[in-house]
Amino acid sequence: MDGDSSAWTELVSAQHRRVYGLCYRFTGNPTDAEDLTQDVFLKIYSNLSSFDTARGSLQVWIATMTRNLLVDNYRRSRNLRVTSSLDDGWESAEELKPIDRLTSRSLSPHESAASKELAKMVQDALARVSVDLREAVILRDLQDMDYKEIACVLGIPEGTVKSRISRGRAELARLLERNRREVM
Repeated sequence: MDGDSSAWTELVSAQHRRVYGLCYRFTGNPTDAEDLTQDVFLKIYSNLSSFDTARGSLQVWIATMTRNLLVDNYRRSRNLRVTSSLDDGWESAEELKPIDRLTSRSLSPHESAASKELAKMVQDALARVSVDLREAVILRDLQDMDYKEIACVLGIPEGTVKSRISRGRAELARLLERNRREVM
């Protein structure tokens, strides 16, 4: 891509959603995820010359760069106390005009609220799963990567990938079941 800004723009637009999804699933915070996504693309841009097609696909290389940045960020911030503002989430709320609400074929307000609550419960439970298990589950179930790609990204054997995914899914299910029992 030597200086080709249109190729860079195309790469960013093609990969932004995937990178943001990884960052969001790892942090659970849209603002942090957007900041980390920008950091990932800065890191990718500054390391483009190190990309080697013989070592894997561009998608795997980008996922590896993203994962490394997320792990570094996690290590730096795990000792900081996490606080959230009462305003978190308001900036992303969808604003519909009254006529749009009447003609919208989307979920009803009740269905939308239930869906958002379920997504929040899953995200909260995912955040409580250990980092090693969480990243394997995110890469497999949310980023739809195959075992071989995940092994490359994480730098571990495929058997370990399968084990982590299995244990991560079990832990996530246990946490969600516990949460369900507490709600009922």
